[in-house]
Amino acid sequence: MIHREKMEIGRRHPPHLPQIERHNQAVILLVTVCTKDRRSILARQEAFDLLCSAWRQTVDWRAGRFVIMPDHLHVFCGPAVWPPRGVARWVGFWKATVSRAWLWPKEQPIWQQNFWDRQLRSGEHYSDRWEYVRQNPVRGGLVANAEDWPFKGEIEVLRW
Repeated sequence: MIHREKMEIGRRHPPHLPQIERHNQAVILLVTVCTKDRRSILARQEAFDLLCSAWRQTVDWRAGRFVIMPDHLHVFCGPAVWPPRGVARWVGFWKATVSRAWLWPKEQPIWQQNFWDRQLRSGEHYSDRWEYVRQNPVRGGLVANAEDWPFKGEIEVLRW
């Protein structure tokens, strides 16, 4: 683990490592995608609806819990087919789908070119990461309680 963390320090583009199959365990990834130049354009109902619609259309990966912040989003996902197709293909699909339907042409391009993904190691890791993601709007000073943030949800239940 230390070796991998050292490799990632100073990296401009994240490595998208293949998913690791562990006997009788779920494969769940946490994906983080930022807007181009970290512009605050996502925290509105229309963007929320476009993202949810795009995630429901995909066939390679299933979107689970998510939080949409003004300038980035976090989404947990799991493969819908085995062996899993690359998560980059899935992210590219829904980023393109949302971009084509975006209601504000002057805000194009919407997305930063790359994204971050991390495979979760256990059910406890999943719970810990969800709590961290869920509290993002509180840490960002957008709401006093995580429950009050309107741009969060769950498309499909991903069970560990």
